[in-house]
Amino acid sequence: MNVNFARTVNLELHIANGTLRRPFIAIFFTVATAALIACTNNNHKSNTSAGSVAQILLFNGTGTSPNDVSAIEAILDNNHLYYATVNSSELNNMSELQMRKYRLLIIPGGNFIDMGKSLTAATTARAGNAVKHGLNYLGICAGGFLAGKSAYFNGFNLASGACFGFYGAENQGIRKAAVAITIPGAPAQDQYWEDGPQFTGWGKVAGKYPDGTPAIVQGTCGNGWVTLVGIHAEAPEDWRTGIKFNTPTSVDNGYAGLIIRSALNRAPLPHY
Repeated sequence: MNVNFARTVNLELHIANGTLRRPFIAIFFTVATAALIACTNNNHKSNTSAGSVAQILLFNGTGTSPNDVSAIEAILDNNHLYYATVNSSELNNMSELQMRKYRLLIIPGGNFIDMGKSLTAATTARAGNAVKHGLNYLGICAGGFLAGKSAYFNGFNLASGACFGFYGAENQGIRKAAVAITIPGAPAQDQYWEDGPQFTGWGKVAGKYPDGTPAIVQGTCGNGWVTLVGIHAEAPEDWRTGIKFNTPTSVDNGYAGLIIRSALNRAPLPHY
């Protein structure tokens, strides 16, 4: 707990100094399995035009990174998935039943402290109850932090009271990097990381950082399916400027789509 507190304070200093550049998020790459693809509804579209039914709710409120919201929207579009967006005030005004009309809530990267403070305690409690009653949750970087419990901002508390800290590179003064994520039965893949969490203490581990701490985890919260990712598989090519990657952007982005489908369809990723 003391380590998590120190890391939270460290993050607040980064924010105060204006050194935070990209969203907090995470995702990783692996080989798509036939079972996961088979359970996908191919009728999904990338917008909510007349007659469409959005099954994914993407948060784009206060504290989120507009660049990451756009990156996730691009992945959703490429995978022909219907989605709707919701900002902080709109989510604060949604009832639990309104949230449960969707199959998946995606909380993207950004400033997780500002994101949590933009939501009321009643809102995060309603969202937590919605997940317990069957709404699926995908937390990418900042969204992963918010899935935990904290005394410093309103979190969703979906991980049995766990409080998550930063991946260890943060303690070395590293703010962003290509990190080799290992996954069961496949070679390590370089993924974009920036100020992202690790998830020691909760869930089944589907991907690990180079130091062995969990980068991607999945588990349940009541009747809801929860996926937490500390990396940015959805990161576009221009995020990679000045960083050497051994894995192509297209490969990482392809896995970002697989992660979303896994979260949407409650299809487990391979885990350790």
